[in-house]
Amino acid sequence: MTDEKGRAFTGAAFSESVKSIQETLGSRDMMSRMESLGDQRNTIDENLAMFIAARTSIYLATASKDGQPYVQHRGGPEGFIRIPDDRTLLIDDYPGNQQYITLGNLSENPNAHLFMIDYETKTRVKIWTTAEILNLESSGRAIRFHIKGWDINCNQHLPEYYSMKTVRAVTAKQVNRIQELEQEVAELRAALALKA
Repeated sequence: MTDEKGRAFTGAAFSESVKSIQETLGSRDMMSRMESLGDQRNTIDENLAMFIAARTSIYLATASKDGQPYVQHRGGPEGFIRIPDDRTLLIDDYPGNQQYITLGNLSENPNAHLFMIDYETKTRVKIWTTAEILNLESSGRAIRFHIKGWDINCNQHLPEYYSMKTVRAVTAKQVNRIQELEQEVAELRAALALKA
């Protein structure tokens, strides 16, 4: 982290029109304090790195040079988002429906936004970046994201969802116990049948 104060993402997110709306709706004083206080949040710290490494699903937002927005889901196994250094993320660009809207947008407007949700911990992280398309001989195409700033959303209104991995881990004890009880019932029935 740098010694500078203030959250870096506000420079990208708080346009004059955003500030005007904040003023109208009564949050501008609070947002102004946030702009000038606290961690800059323009580098990946240890907690953010662990959060990113655990993602299997994220959303990537881009816009054309005319401002037409586009949001695309990106997913893969844990670790599919690589962290080359504390200001950079790298994601392989796997072939999809071959519309190439994200790549087209990035070719004319490098601003990109990553939105990551962990429903189990009710954590949302938003990352403002500039992005570039890389053609890598070893692994095909990739997108490199240079972090401008990041922030954590409040956890209000997030539904409770759990991954199958979590559900299986939580229910494994119950499944084992059911199997033990079924075995015990079968043994008791067999013993009763011998007495009859």
